[in-house]
Amino acid sequence: MKNLGRAFLALVLIPNAIYAGVTASVDYASVSVGDTVTYSIKVDGNDLQRPIIDRLCGGGVIATSAQTNIEMINGNYAKTKILSYQFMPQENCLIEPMDIVVDGKTQRTNAVKVEVKPATADVNPDFVVELSVAKKDVYVGEPFEMVTLIKQKHSAQALDSKFVVPDMSGFWKSSEPTQEKYDEGAFTITKLTYGLSAQREGELKITPAQLAIATRSGRRDMWGSFAQEVKWKSYFSNALSLNAAPIPDGAKFIGDFVIKATVDKSSINPNEAVNVTLEISGEGNLEDIVKFKPYVKDVSVFDEKPVVAGNKFTQKLALVGDGDFTIPAFTLTFFNTRTKTKETIATKEIAIKVNGAKPARELIVKRDEAADATSEQADASVSQAPVSTIWTALAFALGLALGVALALSKPWERLKKEKAFDIRDEKKLLMALLPFKDDEEVGEIVDILEGNLYSNGVKAIDKKTLKELAKKYNLV
Repeated sequence: MKNLGRAFLALVLIPNAIYAGVTASVDYASVSVGDTVTYSIKVDGNDLQRPIIDRLCGGGVIATSAQTNIEMINGNYAKTKILSYQFMPQENCLIEPMDIVVDGKTQRTNAVKVEVKPATADVNPDFVVELSVAKKDVYVGEPFEMVTLIKQKHSAQALDSKFVVPDMSGFWKSSEPTQEKYDEGAFTITKLTYGLSAQREGELKITPAQLAIATRSGRRDMWGSFAQEVKWKSYFSNALSLNAAPIPDGAKFIGDFVIKATVDKSSINPNEAVNVTLEISGEGNLEDIVKFKPYVKDVSVFDEKPVVAGNKFTQKLALVGDGDFTIPAFTLTFFNTRTKTKETIATKEIAIKVNGAKPARELIVKRDEAADATSEQADASVSQAPVSTIWTALAFALGLALGVALALSKPWERLKKEKAFDIRDEKKLLMALLPFKDDEEVGEIVDILEGNLYSNGVKAIDKKTLKELAKKYNLV
């Protein structure tokens, strides 16, 4: 009896060599674009090295599964395994034979052909995908909207869905699409709105969007048994073609804009910052506008990176000066899509009053002819003057020479420079160092001072480095 049991197990676990082999097939040899096909490999054998298959007919494998069956044929037990791979072919293809190792031996599958026919429009589909644009003739950089409608019948059921966005190569996307969902008639509609603009001139195409829907279906397997499986079917939208023309009149920007500039104050103290906010709003290629940095004589200008949010461009600037100054107008030239003309818009100039600022005065030196004549007479008679008169003249000349030397050396200017480097007066220190900020070490100190003054920073400055830089640039 023990021998009979061992023999029975051997029959079950060790298949007869005459049944070894591999066979490949598909459930549908002819399908339409968007339909899924199941590629199956039937393997007769016990020890199987499962092949790695992630692409079929040029496309990715959607799902895989495996089944095992033990059956008796003519009194012999055979073990059969079926490996299944779902894919979605886009065109006619041939699945080439592949090698599979079964029971230590290499077996080769047969080739399988798949015919793919153009998708036919369903008379009454459960799902519909549509693409649309308001106009098909645009300018390079001109913003426009592309709308994608995904429609699903109320009665339609789906186990899963996958939406493949169309290929929008050649277009800039301003942001992620906005989404809206609503009911209309027999459908539930999901509306996706994309903000786009053409990158280059010429004919630009947008490929169809794809919606893959998974549903449960039943079919008979290779052994005749009825089995439930997940079936994928794809629905495709229409394609779009647009013509993009270059922006007319050599303009860099296109749209319809308004511009304004505001300040937080129009009267400041010497070396105090006035903050400017520049705003450009409207429909157009705001992302392409570069930052503004006006030049104002004897005024330091600090500019921040612009921010574009929605239909508004915002940039902040800070200006620091020790005398009255005027913020010049900010201008923008663009092609107006509404008027079809090239336009220039500008803000108004803004006058800034600096309290206590002294107006610059011109130093005029006048020649005193009477004094010259007196001097000449004194020179003529110096030899005849008494000794006391000569000493008086020498003292006067010495005093005059000392005065000229003081005027030329300007020691008070040196005192002013030294005072400017009072570490406690960061505003004056910043103004003194700004002309030399291209120096890496000076630039680091300038950054610290700007942060402390205008960004609530509290970082300390290396006094030793500061003194060395002051000597280097003859500031003390």
